[in-house]
Parts: sequence; structure tokens; C-alpha cells
Amino acid sequence: MKAVIQRVTKASVTIDGTIVASIKKGMLILLGVEALDTEQDIHWLSKKIANLRIFDDLNGVMNCSLIEDEADAIVVSQFTLHASTKKGNRPSYIKAAKASIAIPLYENFITQLEQELGKKVQTGQFGASMALEIHNNGPVTIIIDSKNKI
Repeated sequence: MKAVIQRVTKASVTIDGTIVASIKKGMLILLGVEALDTEQDIHWLSKKIANLRIFDDLNGVMNCSLIEDEADAIVVSQFTLHASTKKGNRPSYIKAAKASIAIPLYENFITQLEQELGKKVQTGQFGASMALEIHNNGPVTIIIDSKNKI
């Protein structure tokens, strides 16, 4: 499971001209599910994200987590995070999970992250064509791969 995390001052997801998710300060999390991902990946990644200290403390140092900062989150599915560009110029998405596997894992990740944060997490819509408005703060962008825990 891969996540691209962006610290934002605001972010939103629009589908067919309608805003379906919107936050102010927080994280926009792009989530790619791989065919080999498991519940262990979900638990590890959701805990890592919830406790990732990328928000400024009173001294302006990135020392606070999403939990401590009481900030919000949006999770958006993005299979293209598993693109392989080793051969040719057309990316291969063979490692990305098919919808029958990806949707339950994506939904379980959202549920687990909500439990970690103790609040609702906003989302895009799995498989939809979405327009994202991202006001990256910093900029701070972190990439986490649950297969690279060590």
C-alpha cells in the first residue's frame, strides 16, 4: 500500500462539477492499493499517517501529528501510484489491485484511519474521475510504502 501525503491549508475533491469532500488544514492522502496488500498494511499505514509529525508546533517546528493538531483528512484512491515505468513510455499498472480486492482494502483503510483519528475522514469516490484542489502547505509531501517498513 502506498500513500502520498500532502500537508494542506485546504483541499477538495470534485466529481462531475460537485464538491464531494472539502477540508481546511490537514492532509490530503492519495492511496494506492497493491494486489498483495493485507490488513497488516492497513493497520501499519493508518497508524503511521495518524501519528506522522508534519504539523508545526508553537515554535514553528514540524512536531505535531494529525491527531495532536486536530486537523482533518481526505483519502483519495489512486491506482497510478503503483505505475511501473521501467520499460517503454507507457506505464504498467499490473501491481495495482483490481477493484474486487482494492475497494474492500480502501474502505477498511478509511475505517481504520477514522479509528486512529477518532473522527470522520472525508473521501473521494473509488474509480471516479476526480478533480483535486490542493493547497499544499510548505510544501510538505511525504511518500510512504507499507512494503518498506524497515
